[in-house]
Amino acid sequence: MRTNGNVILITGGSSGIGFEFARQLLDLGNTVIATGRDEKKLKNAQSRLPKLNILKSDAGLASEISSLRDKVLALYPGLNILINNAGIMRRINLHDAGDDLEDLTREIDINLKGPIRLAKAFLPHLKKQANAAIVNVSSGLAFVPLPISPVYCATKAGLHSFTLSLRVQLKNTKVQVFEVAPPATDTELLSGMDETDRKGVSIMKVSDMVKQSIDGFATDRMEIRPGQANQLKLMNRLAPEFILKQLSKPVDRMLRQVS
Repeated sequence: MRTNGNVILITGGSSGIGFEFARQLLDLGNTVIATGRDEKKLKNAQSRLPKLNILKSDAGLASEISSLRDKVLALYPGLNILINNAGIMRRINLHDAGDDLEDLTREIDINLKGPIRLAKAFLPHLKKQANAAIVNVSSGLAFVPLPISPVYCATKAGLHSFTLSLRVQLKNTKVQVFEVAPPATDTELLSGMDETDRKGVSIMKVSDMVKQSIDGFATDRMEIRPGQANQLKLMNRLAPEFILKQLSKPVDRMLRQVS
């Protein structure tokens, strides 16, 4: 994939991995549009990156995706890359009382339904471009679950599977399909996790993670697994019960606390 001279839409681009993608891709000479749910965060991102274009939109709401597509294509008809990055991660105890079933699956709306809907919405336009790509940001936890965050991990496993299918369906088009599976990365996504939950986990600098991902784009590496994400996939193949047991320790602590 060419890494300069593109017009790129990044969902969840106001902070974390999305913001760092925006920063590095702008430095490479691309036009970048960032979306997000929080207009204040978007404007703050734009103040830090003056060349960044912003549009308020919630990737978790189907009702906003068609209007986002129409706005983007009207303002930036040369769009040729979609980076599905928006996502949330929560620590969920399924023993907790309460029956807010809609909130329970909020991660599915944002992390899984969002990328599927966005890919479908922009695909007719992307297929017309000479060089185009869809990048889905999943997680190293797509390959082995962290049981303290059961819904998040399910969405990332689902996104990994969808990406494989999308790549096959688009094999006769000019649209490349990449997957970036980050390891634990130093962003606000980890803020909901206890320090004890992160014990022994190597946290990767977000700038390094994104740099490795962009290098992967440049060499047409379709599945990019920076840092410990590569180890997670390997360990799940070689010793699945062992790696699941290791990642289950936060749940063991949680269950002791509530018993």
